[in-house]
Amino acid sequence: MDFPILKKIPLFYGVKPEEIPSILHCLSGQIRSFSKGEMIFCAGESITSVGIVLEGSVHIEIDDFWGSKNILNHVGPGQLFGEAYACSPSEPLMVNVVSVTPSQILFLDVPKILHTCEKPCSHHQQMIENLLRIMATSNLQLSRRILHTTPKTIRERLLAYLSYQELLIGSPEITIAFNRQQLADYLSVDRSALSKEIGKMQKDGLLEVKKNEFVLKAENKEYDAVCIFAECSRFTEKQFL
Repeated sequence: MDFPILKKIPLFYGVKPEEIPSILHCLSGQIRSFSKGEMIFCAGESITSVGIVLEGSVHIEIDDFWGSKNILNHVGPGQLFGEAYACSPSEPLMVNVVSVTPSQILFLDVPKILHTCEKPCSHHQQMIENLLRIMATSNLQLSRRILHTTPKTIRERLLAYLSYQELLIGSPEITIAFNRQQLADYLSVDRSALSKEIGKMQKDGLLEVKKNEFVLKAENKEYDAVCIFAECSRFTEKQFL
């Protein structure tokens, strides 16, 4: 395993690189490979391990009884998933975790992070603090999705989402992590209705689109109004940091 990669992952912040091999052994670290579309965790099961994406990407999804799918989050290299459930193993998963590209996942036993070894390791306190910060960030990501899906119309939801992406990168030229179906699932809207609305928005001069690349037109007042909404959302999040 390439240990320098791991030291860039938030869970290992503050941990010395030379400590990482012993940490992985202590936490029963295992690397598994998943193909595109393969299920990593299934709703209804209980877990004790947190997953860390080393390569590829995964989606946190909810499927209802009638087969409708909602994407709650996109998890890329260096990011974690399953940490809240791994800290509460008696709570069954309410979501599915699916590999959306060929991926490599490192699994670590969370109870072994929370409970010190017989011979206390210096890294335990640091990793507990890191895990707490990661869980807080995950909660904010879910709150952010609620803000993106609160508007009533498809146009308002899309503009809220794209406005926030613009704020993150500081540019109106945005490449998103979702394809059209995944974006529709994330925004909880119908794909064909989303595509139709995107076409209307291009005609109205709100944006330009090429596949998953968007260029926002900031001179449009409708876009400015949603930018204010996204800015207020980000300010609200900062209050919890």
